[in-house]
This record gives sequence, structure tokens and C-alpha cells, in this order.
Amino acid sequence: MSVAHNDRSSIIIAAGPVTMSGKQLLPVAAISAAELDIVRSPVWVGFDSDGKTVTTAADAAAMLGVAGPGIAVIAGAPGFGKRTAAIRALSEAAQAEPNDEKALPVLKEIRPDWSDPAVPDTSLLPEEPGTGYLLDVASEINAWKDPHKVAVGLVGHAETLRRKGSFLVLVADERTWPESESGALARVVSRAEARPSPHRVAAAHLRHVYQKPDRVHWLDAASGEAGHVGEAWDLLTDANSPADAVRLADALARVEPSPKGLEAARASFQQWRTQVDDVFETTEDNADDRALLIASVFLSGEDALTIQKAGRRLLGEGPEKNVRKILTGPDLATRLTRVGAQVQGRHAGLDHKPGYARAVLLHLWRQRADIHPHLLTWLNGLTSPGQAGATRLSPISDLLVDLAIAENDIRVIDKIRDWIDNGNNREEHLDLIARVLARSAEVDGLGPTVRSRLLTWAQDKENEALARTVALVCQTSFADDYPRQTLVRLRHILARAQYDGAVEAAETALRRLAGREHQLARVWSTVIKWAKESDNLAGHRAFLALVDPSVDPFVLRVMLTAAESKPEIKQALIDAWSTVLTDTQVHRKAGDVLIAWARTWASDELIARDLLTDILRQVIGRHLMATPIAALVYGEPDVRYDEAVIELRKELHIPFSDMFTSGPVKET
Repeated sequence: MSVAHNDRSSIIIAAGPVTMSGKQLLPVAAISAAELDIVRSPVWVGFDSDGKTVTTAADAAAMLGVAGPGIAVIAGAPGFGKRTAAIRALSEAAQAEPNDEKALPVLKEIRPDWSDPAVPDTSLLPEEPGTGYLLDVASEINAWKDPHKVAVGLVGHAETLRRKGSFLVLVADERTWPESESGALARVVSRAEARPSPHRVAAAHLRHVYQKPDRVHWLDAASGEAGHVGEAWDLLTDANSPADAVRLADALARVEPSPKGLEAARASFQQWRTQVDDVFETTEDNADDRALLIASVFLSGEDALTIQKAGRRLLGEGPEKNVRKILTGPDLATRLTRVGAQVQGRHAGLDHKPGYARAVLLHLWRQRADIHPHLLTWLNGLTSPGQAGATRLSPISDLLVDLAIAENDIRVIDKIRDWIDNGNNREEHLDLIARVLARSAEVDGLGPTVRSRLLTWAQDKENEALARTVALVCQTSFADDYPRQTLVRLRHILARAQYDGAVEAAETALRRLAGREHQLARVWSTVIKWAKESDNLAGHRAFLALVDPSVDPFVLRVMLTAAESKPEIKQALIDAWSTVLTDTQVHRKAGDVLIAWARTWASDELIARDLLTDILRQVIGRHLMATPIAALVYGEPDVRYDEAVIELRKELHIPFSDMFTSGPVKET
């Protein structure tokens, strides 16, 4: 878009069409260039360990051909490279079928952002012409209440896509797709039953992704003398997944090409299990050193004395006061080195061993279950304002997420959720938990269960801290990937009987979602539907939160601009205000927002002033005696309104008495 001669003009871009009708489709995102490069380059491996062709992607691509059904379902167990095969199939199908403009179809991934993941609504699937879609439901398909109904809907949708030169690849688990129930459902399945050779995958990544062809011989089955194999060959077996192979290639690419470097790569790939076992064995009777190790996990890179202090707090002890004990035993640097840390000057840490901290935490969590509540309590203190972990919320939350993902056990999340109930309602404390929940909600495997937990917790009417934490989750990237589910959870929180911290956090989350790229139309159409319901407290709060310019004028500016050309949007604003003003529970907030409208009318050059005035006239005509409108129009005894309100009253051509302009200035 090109704009010229606008030195006295303002431009508002609504980030997508603002409409009042029609369904909001599932969100989509472009498949990353990195993933496309892998399936379109020599990095792609199409052979198994026996040298036989892995046909999963080719079979799926054939189904997407001109005469095909427009859908391919790649079904199989985890660890068979299904996602990469799906992207390869999309790429091959796109290259075989240019659209009407002779351009290759664009490839996009659909986010499974169903309002109810157990009952997916296939009518919400996008259907843009000339598009190849990927939809990965492998981690949630087993929770579908009626797989046959959903599968029929998906195949029917694919017929629509086929007519538009588009197609769909679905990634499923190994058993839920109901192929046995009809031939139509069976004909679209490509089963992932063979893995690409993990050694070939690792070698291809070393050669082409990391540009380290000189290290490929480490993976050879036989190099040099007869009977000698590559130093890293034994780390992979035919049972390893492509992801395992990529992880090994990454480890081999990062180290120095020396025996010491190779040993570090081996330990890293094996997740330091041997080294961690050795450390815990040698410290079996030494709680001090174990506490020092645990403190190093969460405070890696900090001052060694700070780490020591944190370790003592974990043990419930303060500084040692006995001089004899202080002067006895190994020095602090020696103790830190002994548990695997690296000491450089005054600082110590575990970052020189990527994955070592995670391995220690996993060992501790699995082998010392009784420490779970003590560890979480200690972390709570460690991350308090002014404490050593307060500036490390991000890496600490990453460690906790890695723990939850590695365990793939919802009980880990439930234990972290219990951390909310320890009486600490500080924003930093809840934000740390929200970070963990947000990342866990988006990962494969654990994600669907965490998203279900978030829905349940959002409906808890008693636990403010729990509801506030869910609202904080809805302020993260979770809202980008699951905007529909975000809105459902926010609606429950906004319906709380009392206006508390949870409701306030939900309003903030709603405004942030509306301000995200391409999300305003979805948020607006949803909130307007809520707001028009007379008994919908959540909808009335949501509407007022969006159109309150005192917090953020973005939504009001965009909607007034859109209303200038779309009468239905103007009418929606009038109707929403009319319904909201009948709800006495939000009268105070409505009055504050009306005052904010008056001030915006007087001072904001980006606001369509005449339109705002006309909307208020029509709302006033319906609700002159409603408390917020009466206060705006006639004022209140002993309250003095500022000049903006008085000027707006004049513009509305409604008389007001001087008696209402005396007294203290109204604070809003």
C-alpha cells in the first residue's frame, strides 16, 4: 500500500477486515522456511536403515494429486517423522499443481484452535484457493468424542478444497482415524510404518545444515581399519526417531573435533545420565553438595557465594557460624567443580554442558519425589523480588517446562499448579507459573491435557489466584496460537461475581489479544455477540474493556473508523451500549468509560468525532435515565466535571444545570 500527501492526515489500519457476521475460521501460520528447506534439499532422507524407500510422504503426495481426494492422513506412532513427511507431501503436491496464476500453492499450518477440542467443528477450517494446509491433531485425536463424524467432515471439506486447487494433509496417531468404518476414510490414509535411517538423517544434517562434512565419518558404520566404526555410530539404533538423529547432529556440530569434544557430545546426547548418576552416587552422604548442585541448576552463571547461600536456604540453614567447620573440608570452587559446575573467577554455572541442568532436575524429580513440595517452596523464595532468582524467571520457567515435557505427565503440571495455592499472590510468582503453563499448553503430547486444565481452572469461581494465573497465560503466545480457546477461557474469568484481580488480568489479556496482528476482527465479533446478551456479565465487561480509550484507544479508533463506512458496525456499537447500560453490575465502569469517551472526543485527533457524538445521542435516547448516562448528561450533585465533558454536553445539545458544575473535580 502506498500513501502520499498525508502530512495532515492520520491512517488507521485495522489489521484485517472488521466484520459483524460469519464464522471466524481457525488461525493459520506459514510453514517455516527452515522446515521447507529440509524437505526440499539434500537434507531429506527417504530411506530406512536397510536402504529401502520410505514411502510415507510419496504416498500422501499421490493422494493430493489432481485426481485424488484432496486430503491425505499420515497416521502412525510418535517418532516416525510424520510432520516432516507431511510437509514433504505438501511440497511435492504443490510443485506438481500450480494454481491458475501459474504460481505454486502456498503452504500453511492450521492451528487446531477448536472451542471444544473433543468436538472439532470442521466448518471452521480455512479454504483459501491455491493453498496446501497442514493440520496436526496427533496429540488430541484420541480425545475426539465422535472420530467418524469428524473424519467425514474433514473428507467433505477436502472436496471443497479440491475444487479450489487446495488440499490438506492431516497428521494423526496410530489408531484413532476410523479407516475401518468406510472405504472413503481408508483410501486417504498413508501409514508411517518405517523410519528414515537415523544415521543418514544425522549425517545429512551435519553435512548440509551445520556445514560440517568432515565430521560425518563419526557416524560411519565402518571407517578406516576393518571392523572399526565411527566414534558416534553406536549412539543411534534403528529404533531412534529422526528427532533423535537431529539432536545428535546438533551435539556433534557444537563440539571441538577432538576426543574430549566427542566425549562431551556423547554425554550431551545421552542427556548426561552417566555423569549425573555418578554425581549423586558420590554425594550420597553429602546433602550440602547436592544442595549446591541444585542451586547451580537454577542460578547458573551467578556469583558462587550466591549459589552457596541459595543451597543453604534449600536445606533450611543460614550461614555457618562455627569457625572450625568453616575452615574444614574442600574449598567452594572444588565442591562446585566436583558436582559438574564450571568456575570462572567469582562465578559458577552449568552452561558449558548444554542439557546438564535439565538432566540433574529430571534425576531429582524422578528419584527424590519427596522433595517436590520443598523444591517448589524454595523456588518461590528464590524468585521473590530482590532475591537471586528474581532476574532469572525466564530460564527458571524454561527448566520447569522442560521437566513437564520430558515427563509427559500431567502430574508435573498439577504439582506446579498447586504452587499457586501457597498464599503468595505476587505478580512475579504467578507470572512464573503462567510461563510454565503457557509453554506446556502448546507442546505435542502434553498440550491438549494442559489446555483442558486451563479451561477447568478458568471456571473456578473461588480461587482468584488460579483464575488470575489462567488470565496471565492468555497474555502470552498461547493467545497467538489458540485465540478461540483464549476467548473461551477469558469469558469464564470475566463472569466472576466480584471484580477482582483475575477479572482485571482477563481484561488486560483481552485488550492485548485485540491488539495482536490479525486478531481484532475475531475478538470484536466475539465480544459484540456476548455484549448483546442481556444477562452476560462477561460480555458487558469485555465490551467496556475494549472500548475504554483511557487504557488503550486502539480498538475504539479502529471501530469508529470502520463504522464510518459500515453501518452495521455503528449499529453494533449502539446496541452493545444499550444492553450494557441495563446491567447495574457494570454501571460504575460504564460511567468511567463514558467520561473517557468525552475526553477522547475532545483531545484525540484520530477519533471520528461526529460519529462518536451521533452514537452517544442514540444511546442517550434509549437510556437517558440509566445512572451512567444521567451522570454524563446532567452530572451529579457535588461533582464538578472537567471541560471535556462539558463541551461534549454542548455538542450533544442537551441542557445541563450550573448546579452540577460546582464542587470537587470528578476523578476517574
